[in-house]
Amino acid sequence: MSTTIQNKINQTINRKIAPPIVDAVNFNLILKPYKQFNLDNGIPVYTINAGAQDVIQIELVFFAGNSYEEQKGIAATTNFMLKNGTKNKTALQINEAFEYYGSYCTRACYNETSTLSLHTLTKQLDHLLPVMTEMLTDSIFPEQELDIYKQNSKQRLAVNLQKAEFVAGRLIDSYLYGDTHPYGKYTNAEDIDAITTDALKAFYKNYYLQGRAALFVSGNLPVDIEKKLNDAFGKLALSAPDYKNPFIAATPVSETKFRIQNDAAAVQGAIRLASPFPNRHHPDFKKVMVLNNIFGGFFGSRLMANIREDKGYTYGIHSYLHNHIQQSAWVVSTEAGKDVCEVTIEEVYREMKILREELVDEEELLLVRNYMMGSILGDLDGPFHIMAKWKNIILNNLDENYFYESVKAIRETSAEELKALANEYLLPEKFYELVVY
Repeated sequence: MSTTIQNKINQTINRKIAPPIVDAVNFNLILKPYKQFNLDNGIPVYTINAGAQDVIQIELVFFAGNSYEEQKGIAATTNFMLKNGTKNKTALQINEAFEYYGSYCTRACYNETSTLSLHTLTKQLDHLLPVMTEMLTDSIFPEQELDIYKQNSKQRLAVNLQKAEFVAGRLIDSYLYGDTHPYGKYTNAEDIDAITTDALKAFYKNYYLQGRAALFVSGNLPVDIEKKLNDAFGKLALSAPDYKNPFIAATPVSETKFRIQNDAAAVQGAIRLASPFPNRHHPDFKKVMVLNNIFGGFFGSRLMANIREDKGYTYGIHSYLHNHIQQSAWVVSTEAGKDVCEVTIEEVYREMKILREELVDEEELLLVRNYMMGSILGDLDGPFHIMAKWKNIILNNLDENYFYESVKAIRETSAEELKALANEYLLPEKFYELVVY
C-alpha cells in the first residue's frame, strides 16, 4: 500500500477513538420485495434476484401435507418417494443426476404443505429442471423402494421411541390438538406397515399431478428464468393455491397433567409445558414474541438464567410459539434430572408469576429488542434467507405489513403491555404439563 493511500486512511479513521456503538434496535430493516409472475397454468412464481454467487434455489411448494391424507403416513411417504424412481430412472440414477452437477434435491413434508427443492449452480438448470419435472410427472413408487423405506422408518422409529424427548414431543402435540388433528397425530409402526403403493399413487395423483402449487425462486437468476420455469412446470396440470387451508378444529384432551414412564432406567425426564395460542393473524402474536424472548426464547432469557445458570437443573431450556398456520401453541421445552423435574416445573411457573406481577426493566427490554432485531438482520442475509422470510409470510396468508409491524412491535412494545400479556397468557392453569421419564 502506498504512503499516500495510508495517510488518507489515517486521516479518515482516528484509531485512538472507538467507533460508535449503534443498538440493533435503531437499524432500519428493509425486506427486499419479491417479483412475481405466473406460469402458463397459473402457478405463481415468487422470485428474489440477488447474491454475488452463481447459485440458485428453486422450491416447489405443494398443498400436500398431512392435513390432506386419509391414512397416516401417506403424505410424508409420497413426498419422500418422489426421488425413488420414475418410469425411466431408478432411485440411484435420479440421485446421480443431481450429484453429477454438484447439486442436491431435497423434499420435506409438513402439516399443510410439502416441498421439492433444488439447490444448484445457475448454469446447470437446463440439465436439472427436466429431472425435477420427471419426478413430478412420472414417479412410479417401486415396491422394492417402498419396502426399504418402511423398514428404515420402523427402525428409526423404534430407536426414537426409546428417547424421552421424542416421546414427549409427540404426546404434548396430541394433548394440545387431539390425536386425529394434523398437528397432533403421529405415526406408529402399524401405520407404516399399512402403507401401500396404491395409496401413494392415489395421493400423488390428487396432490402432485393435479394439485395446487407455488414456486419460490431465489439466487442469481438467469435472464430467461421465466421461460425455463415455464418450459419445466408451466404445462403441468397444476393450479394456483389460494393460501386458505381448510380449518380443522382442535380437540384437546380434558386432563392437563401427565407423568409417563418410558424407560425405567432413565436418569432424566423430558419436560413439556404447553398452552394453546392463536395464529399469526391474532393482534397479540407479534408482541407476545417479545414477551416469549424475555421468558425463554434465547440464551439470555429468564428461564435459562434461572434453571440452567442458577439452579443447574438442565443444560438448556427454551420457550417458543409453534409456527403453525391454523393454530399455534406456547411451549416450554427442557430435559432435567428425574429428581429435579418437579422443582423445574415449579421454577418455570415462578418465572411466569414474576412476569405477571413485575414490570420488565428497560435494560433487559433493550437487550431483548437488540437480540430480536439482530436475529431479523441475520434472516435478511442473502437471497435464500430473504425468500424463506417471504415464503413464511405468503404461506401464512399475510403480506409485507406483517414484517414491518413485527419490527414495530419489537421497538415499541412497552413493559406495561408485556405485563398485561403475561397476565393474559402466562397462567399455569392454561398449560398442559407433561414429564416423560
